[in-house]
Amino acid sequence: MYSATTRGIRVTVKPVYLEEQSSPSDSHFVWAYQVHIENTGDETVQLLNRYWRITDSLGRVQEVRGAGVVGEQPQLNPGDDYEYASGTPLSTPSGIMVGSYEMEYANGERFDVEVPAFSLDSPHQAVQLN
Repeated sequence: MYSATTRGIRVTVKPVYLEEQSSPSDSHFVWAYQVHIENTGDETVQLLNRYWRITDSLGRVQEVRGAGVVGEQPQLNPGDDYEYASGTPLSTPSGIMVGSYEMEYANGERFDVEVPAFSLDSPHQAVQLN
């Protein structure tokens, strides 16, 4: 698992390779990732927007921006948490994702919360010794 905390908002991500949805012979590799967001601060926040930077093992970058997560813009009171699952395909057997969530306090102040970089690994990637 990968975790980061920004201004009292803890984001934890757990990626899982989906063998049954992948087709290595067709260069199609799929991962699911479970995200847990916890408000450990003392102010209510709302998740407004998401940003993802997805890089495959050849260095190709895809950026994704949009409102909320999985069609929702959850509000988290102090002590609340929120979980969702999503996924991403790649044409290579490994990659990395990193991102951020734009949050807003009740007073209208907006800030970005770090989503930690997490590795997308499959059993089909070549192992390299350094």
